Amino acid sequence: MAEIEIRLPKMGESVTEATITNWLKNPGDNVALDEPLVEVATDKVDNELPSEAEGILVKQLFQKDEVAQVGDVIAIISTEGEPSQPDTEIDANSESEVPEQAAEVSVDASEPVIEITSMSNGAGGIKISKNGANGKYYSPLVRSIAEKEGITQNVLDTISGSGLDGRVTKKDILAFVDDGPGANQENSTASIKPESSKKTKTAQPIVVPNGEDEIIEMDRMRRLIADHMVMSKQVSPHVTSYVEADVTNIVEWRNKVKGGYKQREGENITYTPILIEAIVKAIKDFPMVNVSVSGNQIIKRKNINIGMATALPSGNLIVPVIKNADRLSLEGLTKSVNQLANDARNNNLKPEDIQGGTYTVTNVGSFGNVMGTPIINQPQVAILALGAIRKVPAVIETNQGDFIGIRHKMYLSHSYDHRVVDGALGGKFVRKVADYLEEFNINRDI
Repeated sequence: MAEIEIRLPKMGESVTEATITNWLKNPGDNVALDEPLVEVATDKVDNELPSEAEGILVKQLFQKDEVAQVGDVIAIISTEGEPSQPDTEIDANSESEVPEQAAEVSVDASEPVIEITSMSNGAGGIKISKNGANGKYYSPLVRSIAEKEGITQNVLDTISGSGLDGRVTKKDILAFVDDGPGANQENSTASIKPESSKKTKTAQPIVVPNGEDEIIEMDRMRRLIADHMVMSKQVSPHVTSYVEADVTNIVEWRNKVKGGYKQREGENITYTPILIEAIVKAIKDFPMVNVSVSGNQIIKRKNINIGMATALPSGNLIVPVIKNADRLSLEGLTKSVNQLANDARNNNLKPEDIQGGTYTVTNVGSFGNVMGTPIINQPQVAILALGAIRKVPAVIETNQGDFIGIRHKMYLSHSYDHRVVDGALGGKFVRKVADYLEEFNINRDI
């Protein structure tokens, strides 16, 4: 009988692993070619994986909430006859232990690497149960790490998990090992790390709800956003520069062409692509805002890939990316903006749609905000917030003298990483964006 291994595919340049969130087929089910087989979640996006073969699903090699590395075999499909009986049934609630020999764990290069060697009773005789007192299920990998590091069952139960339903993942327990000494907890026999090796971690306040308060658990995306924002503020010293831009020409031009464009193309032309076009031009003038920092090295990006922060119906935020935005016309930018925004709202974004951004734009004006102080989207070094366009009285200079008139104006708020972007560069860049907006040709065709 021919059996085909289904492997976890590569889902982006920085994605090395994914969590199995739901199997769409059970062992023994018939599976068609390209039929959705399993749902997975990465730190970027959730996705359905289609079957690469037609036949009968024989084995699921990873259970729900377990983490698989890119390239791992996650399932086996038989292409003929009855499904074979697997030698060993995999059960998420089984008492199977990690093999006695050293198990090699593949982790992202940015994460600490721990060599895991299974011990029958763990360090100092510590034994971790698959189910904690709080009802959480702990995967064999998490239990193995806990036993090796001397983390007791009681301490493990206190670790806040970022997995589905709050389960503790490999990343959670590695972060706990790195940041907080589990050995300091009562009954722990783990060796204490030297003071010099510990990271300083700000304790979060403990809030006790009263009887009338509602407790809402953060969903997975909100937890990822929270972690990413905190990390960005810890990594980059943020500075924000502000400029007010007169966009009267843009408003009048858009009012003139939007009806005909909608009739011709079947979609709207918004202010976003016009603003992105000006940002791309300014990046070409000041390419050192289109960089990333790696240790003591500055990586100057060749491509200009603009991320646009997009609000989802759930209230969460995602940042789809317009690749090579400098190669697109205004019409091309318009179509890219509309397509990515629609895909984001309908949960149709693919992993590659949110990969590779080099500079991010967020439109706080869409919520009626005049300006904002955006947080940098790591590993980028700058982000621009677009404020609401407002009618305001302004001094207009003419050869016949100055007078007060009504103009359309908006604030641009440019946050940048002061490690590599100084005030002069950050300020000149956002001023240049405003110049391009103010010089917009009102007689332009599209």
